[in-house]
Amino acid sequence: MKQYLVVGASSGIGKSLAEILSENGDSVNGTYNNNAIQSDLARLNYHHLDVLDKEAKLDFLDNPLDGLVYCPGSINLRPFGRLAPEDYMQDLELQVIGAIRVIQEALPLLKAAEQASIVLFSTVAVQNGFSFHTQVSVSKGAIEGLTKALAAELAPKIRVNCIAPSLTDTPLASNLLNSEAKVSANADRHPLKRVGKPEDIAEMAAFLLSDKASWITGQVFKVDGGMSSLKT
Repeated sequence: MKQYLVVGASSGIGKSLAEILSENGDSVNGTYNNNAIQSDLARLNYHHLDVLDKEAKLDFLDNPLDGLVYCPGSINLRPFGRLAPEDYMQDLELQVIGAIRVIQEALPLLKAAEQASIVLFSTVAVQNGFSFHTQVSVSKGAIEGLTKALAAELAPKIRVNCIAPSLTDTPLASNLLNSEAKVSANADRHPLKRVGKPEDIAEMAAFLLSDKASWITGQVFKVDGGMSSLKT
């Protein structure tokens, strides 16, 4: 039985992933910040963690740690001229510095595993370029750079990969999908003609954590309904 840490597991992709891993027979520690959550699954335990807290510890983890997934994020789509530098800094603090802080804290536990895996999240907007996406693209672009550099530094013992989804039906994207018209319009933008589901992304993350992906590191995987590569 392996031990995994899923940071940001109270909803959306993180919650789906934590449940998948637990149902597969592994021990999962999920974290939440504002929304306390309880699980009925025997191998899934939740703990409070504020990734912005410089003094936060992972004392609830045992040694070794086989995998870490960092899910916290934000989606703020506004014109460039209406964004202040401080808006970018808030995103970077949550999505990049928070990830760095957690990975550094967990690194001794990851190194204690025979083989370990880290999974991070980007967005299809980094490589494609969409209007009003500068804020999210700055922070997620940094995550893609971190993925590759960290994968090189931690090889061969720890693999590091990244998933770049398109729009997924999670609480984070609720403002973009709060009507049937918005859901339909966003679905039509994708070659597969639907918006992503949390489990679409979670299943990819579970694969990257597993031994089935043992020869994969330093990659950014586009799980986006064909958005980034197809025109139909």
